[in-house]
Amino acid sequence: MRELAILECTECKRRNYTTTKNRRTHSNRIEHKKYCRWCDKRTVHKETR
Repeated sequence: MRELAILECTECKRRNYTTTKNRRTHSNRIEHKKYCRWCDKRTVHKETR
């Protein structure tokens, strides 16, 4: 039941990371603070559809 989720940087809008999530327990979009190599800093990354 795990689904692929693509994470996008909120500042430069590049898709940097992929992860999986359990759709039953996390029905909303995920947000993680991760390193963006184009921005050269840690930024919030949100799940795209």
